[in-house]
Amino acid sequence: MAEPQQARTIACIGAGVIGGGWAAHFLAKGFDVLAWDPGEGAEERLRLLVQRAWPALTELGLAQGASQDRLRFTATLAEAVEGADFVQESGPEELELKQKLLADIEAATPEGIVIGSSTSGYGMTEMQTKAANPGRLVVGHPFNPPYLIPLVEVVGGQRSERWAVDWASDFYRHVGKSVITMGRELPGFIANRLQEALWREALHMVANGEATVEQIDTAITEGPGLRWPVQGPCLTFHLAGGDGGMAHMLDHFGPSLKSPWTRLDAPELTKELRDRMVDGCLEEADGRSIAELIAERDRAVIALRRAIGGDARG
Repeated sequence: MAEPQQARTIACIGAGVIGGGWAAHFLAKGFDVLAWDPGEGAEERLRLLVQRAWPALTELGLAQGASQDRLRFTATLAEAVEGADFVQESGPEELELKQKLLADIEAATPEGIVIGSSTSGYGMTEMQTKAANPGRLVVGHPFNPPYLIPLVEVVGGQRSERWAVDWASDFYRHVGKSVITMGRELPGFIANRLQEALWREALHMVANGEATVEQIDTAITEGPGLRWPVQGPCLTFHLAGGDGGMAHMLDHFGPSLKSPWTRLDAPELTKELRDRMVDGCLEEADGRSIAELIAERDRAVIALRRAIGGDARG
C-alpha cells in the first residue's frame, strides 16, 4: 500500500456525473485514471464530460503531466482496480446495488487499497454488509461537480478500520480537497443536512404562497449567501453579537429561537449548548478579534461581489 502522497493510479468505478467529475479531477491532478462502468455508451459520456470540464480545470491550474490521455476505460471491473492505489466508487444511489458493487470491488481490489464511496445519503455501515473484508471501505462524499467544489466528507462504518478513514482523508487533502473527517455516521452527513433544512423551508414557503422561487433564490444570493463563502453560519452569528460575539448573540436573541421563523423545531438552548457554540466560535476565530473578522469578511464579500458582477465599487 502506497502512502497517500505516493498514489499514482486511481480507479473510478461508475462514470456518471459524479464518477466522471471525479475522473476529471484526478486527471487534472496528474493521475492515471482507470474507469469502468457497465452502462451502454458510458465511455463516450465519460470522455465528453472530461472534455467539457477541462477548460475550467485548465483555468484552475493543471498539475504537471496532467492530460486527458491518461484516462483509460476498461472492459471489466477487475481490470480497473487491479493496479489502482485508490478506488473511488460512484455507482447509482440504490442501497442493494451499492452493497453488491462495493462487495465486488472489495473482492477484486488488491489487499490494503482503500475504497471510497461517493454516496450522498447512505451510511457505510449499511453499505458494507456484503463485503467479505469491509475494513477498508469508507465514505468519501463529494459535491457536484467534484472537479470544482472542494468539500469531501469522510466517514467510516461500524466495520471500517481507522487507518482506512485516515488514509482516505489524507489522500483527499493531497489531491486538493477540503476534507471534513466526521467522528461518527450521520444520515445525510453534515452539508446535505444543512442544505436540506434550507430546501425544506423554501418548499414550505412556496407551497404556502409566502414567497416565490425567485424571491427565495434572491434572498440567498443577495443576502446571507454572500457571507457563506467566507464564514459559515456559526461565525456569521458570532459577528452578529458585536463585540460580545456568540455569547451576546445567544443571550440577546436566544428567545427568538421559539419564534415561528421556521418549521423546524428549535433545540432547547441549554447552558451546555450555549457554551459549546461560544467555545466553537472562539476556536474557529483562532485569536482574531471581532473587528479583524469583520474586516476580513468585508474584504472577501466585496471581492466576491466584484467577481460575480455585483455592484461593489471601490
